[in-house]
Amino acid sequence: MAPRLPARCWRQLSLVERSATHTTTTTASPLLLAGRTTPSFSASSPSTLFPSLLPQITKRGVKYGWSTLPKRSRPTRFNQVTQGLPAPTSGPAAALKRREKTTPVRTGVLAVKKGMTVFMGRTGARIPCTVLQLDRVQVVANKTRAKNGYWAVQVGLGERRAENVGAPQLGYYEAKGIPPKQTLAEFKVRNQDGLLPVGVQLFPDWFHVGQVVDVRGITRGMGFAGGMKRHGFAGQEASHGNSLNHRTIGSVGGSQGSGSRVLPGKKMPGRMGAQQHTVQNLPILMVDNELGIVVVKGAVAGHKGSVVKVQDAVKKAPPPEEFVEATKQLLHERFPDAEEKLQAARKLHLELKEARRQGLIDSLIKNGLTEKADGNAAVQASA
Repeated sequence: MAPRLPARCWRQLSLVERSATHTTTTTASPLLLAGRTTPSFSASSPSTLFPSLLPQITKRGVKYGWSTLPKRSRPTRFNQVTQGLPAPTSGPAAALKRREKTTPVRTGVLAVKKGMTVFMGRTGARIPCTVLQLDRVQVVANKTRAKNGYWAVQVGLGERRAENVGAPQLGYYEAKGIPPKQTLAEFKVRNQDGLLPVGVQLFPDWFHVGQVVDVRGITRGMGFAGGMKRHGFAGQEASHGNSLNHRTIGSVGGSQGSGSRVLPGKKMPGRMGAQQHTVQNLPILMVDNELGIVVVKGAVAGHKGSVVKVQDAVKKAPPPEEFVEATKQLLHERFPDAEEKLQAARKLHLELKEARRQGLIDSLIKNGLTEKADGNAAVQASA
């Protein structure tokens, strides 16, 4: 129910109504002088009697910048231009620009965790370390900003038998002139300078001793675990009236204060492990191209034989520009004809694809040779 007006308000209204009925002329207002409106008064319209009580222009609304949010929760304090960040927009180019400083300059590699050992320091300190082996790591593809929306390098590890690979994947590798890989992974890079030629092989000297890297791996699966093992709970009392509840987690929610429910994200028993885990800023202690190993200080997630991703640390400065350019130059020296081999593989792939469509692939494999379209060379076809 609306509140009742005081008696003094009613008296003022009655006085104004009486004066309006006996007065035939009014004083011109600024609006009248401007010629916008004509004077018209009525005792039944309170807006004409009290024009100052009602706003002439709406000033409260979302389109006027008015908000009911408190100042502490307004999002204007984030992504400020004064902090060196670009203006916050919804475009993909601005998103890549914001993530530029946290994206590595060059690609990473895939490695197999062989196990842990120790290094003895100069002072006799025992340094635990992990041995990672690079097994025929090759660049399989490049992702570009124009085609994929970001820059990345696809890297493959190991090899698989052709009979264990599906036909679409076989055609994918055939077009690149690369044998089927055991594992594929993408490594995002900052810009197009981090892309590499398809088919080149990355060796352990892609990193240098003393460099810090981030290693990502899948943790060992522990199965269904309780709260004490999974989250490190202290458990309950061993005695003093406690019976058969020594390792339980206890209460999981309140009655009235939390809404008589279990809050989302509550730490409870469940499956433990088998999740991706990143160990950051691990120093490299040893690099050996003959053995194909990279030795990093500390532990790495995963069991023996698991595949891990090794890339330059994102929270540290990137490797020196001289070292980055030297590694690129070394790749071009080791594989000078990588681009020519890629183009030849693509051309051969199209010829074999047409032969499969016409049903002539069996005869080509039986003969062992496929003549080029230009007739300049012959390529051995593997069965």
